[in-house]
Amino acid sequence: MAGQGRLRFLLDTAVSGEWEKWLPTGLFFGVTTNPVLLKAAGVSCTHKALRSHAQVAFHCGAEEVQVQSWGRTAEAYIQNGRIIAQYAPNMVVKIPTNEAGVHAAKVLIKEKIRVTMTAVYTPAQALLASALKADYTAPYFGRMNDLGRDAFAEIVAMQTTVRQLGSATRILVASLRAASDVAALAAAGLDTFTFSPKVAADFFSDAAASAAIEVFELAAEG
Repeated sequence: MAGQGRLRFLLDTAVSGEWEKWLPTGLFFGVTTNPVLLKAAGVSCTHKALRSHAQVAFHCGAEEVQVQSWGRTAEAYIQNGRIIAQYAPNMVVKIPTNEAGVHAAKVLIKEKIRVTMTAVYTPAQALLASALKADYTAPYFGRMNDLGRDAFAEIVAMQTTVRQLGSATRILVASLRAASDVAALAAAGLDTFTFSPKVAADFFSDAAASAAIEVFELAAEG
């Protein structure tokens, strides 16, 4: 999929076995991780462990790996972000969209470090990422809906605003729970998504398609 227009899928997991399964398909530009996903995968949040883990992702075919900085303060986000950026040439540093994160992102972006502003819940937060000239801003579709918000409408508004401003910041839609959500958002103009292996499998779950393929196979067999 890499290089095919603007559409970009990323695989949202830190489980290396899932990278080995899905990255060779060519569907995914890279992978996104965060401390919660890393903990679930049994990967410690240390630079030694994270650097090694990122190299596994690149070996599996990722063109880009996103790793989240940590530390609560702007200074810690900057320090850890600089180290993350040195893991490999195609690293992206995820920074929380809070006041400390904005301060950190400004410094890292000025240093030509690629940044994703994460934990985005409102169009106003997405606007901050565009103002900073961040590479990505990541709204949480499913979690926004869980809070009773109209995630679809708000994320479409984010995309509309970014395009009207002529910003190069990508709206990286995260917290997706079904392939149908991806398709609906894409029809509304969104083009950058990160989702779990479960959602990736959902793209292939249509019973009618599976039945048609089985008919073809049976005919070929004879």
